[in-house]
Amino acid sequence: MTAATPGGGRVEGKVAVVTGVAKGIGRAVTRRLVAEGATVAGGDLDRDGLAALADELGPERFSPVPCDVTVEDDVAGLVGTATSRWGRLDIAVANAGGGMNAELVDHDLADWRRVVDLCLTGVFLTVKHAARGMLDSPGRSSIVAMASLNAVQAGRGMGAYCAAKAGVVALTEVAALELGPRGVRVNAVAPGLVRTAATGPMWDLPALVDEFVENTPLGRFAEPEEVAALVLFLASDEASYVSGGLYSIDGGAHTKRYPDLIATAQRALGEIADPR
Repeated sequence: MTAATPGGGRVEGKVAVVTGVAKGIGRAVTRRLVAEGATVAGGDLDRDGLAALADELGPERFSPVPCDVTVEDDVAGLVGTATSRWGRLDIAVANAGGGMNAELVDHDLADWRRVVDLCLTGVFLTVKHAARGMLDSPGRSSIVAMASLNAVQAGRGMGAYCAAKAGVVALTEVAALELGPRGVRVNAVAPGLVRTAATGPMWDLPALVDEFVENTPLGRFAEPEEVAALVLFLASDEASYVSGGLYSIDGGAHTKRYPDLIATAQRALGEIADPR
């Protein structure tokens, strides 16, 4: 299932930066913003993915920028590309992120720091530098941060990711408080299970997906385009009085329980090894 066909023009003439654009939600967001009239500077470490998206969208509407969101100079360079090329910045989507599975007593400190840096520090740096660019641009501006169902629902083995995404929610509220008086809205979205390249390995163990679907009232997972539709709304002037909020896009999964992915995987792998 996909989101509705874009109508066009909802962010006409606006300039955006998006992180993590090479695949998944970031790519869908970038495509949707461009389809609705924006120009986008997109950052990612995946140079091949950046090149493919640039070929698809064209140089007039999209600028690919190699960017590690945990490196401040990279994030500043991404924002600088947008403002120097198009003269302003209206929208920023702090999308880049990633996680790993490890219980706290076994969690390697370097891995913990990597997840927190990617999912939380990367959002902070994007907010920091995007806001600076927006304060120099006239008109209404919007920042959208990518949180997660795990910002409000704990998952076994997901301590670093849950902590980082909960931090994104708090950071969003602080940013909305500080930047609102200067005309910048800040919101976060919290997707549940979305089928992307990052989550793709879960489909190799259908029991994992089944656990999510069972604990989602709408009884399915999402596609990246559905998340992009929510991001588009928050980025657009249609949401001109919306700031400081966390918006779930999880099919209602936050009303139930988060699957025990470790136990489910162990059971599934045991059944594969011993199909009796």
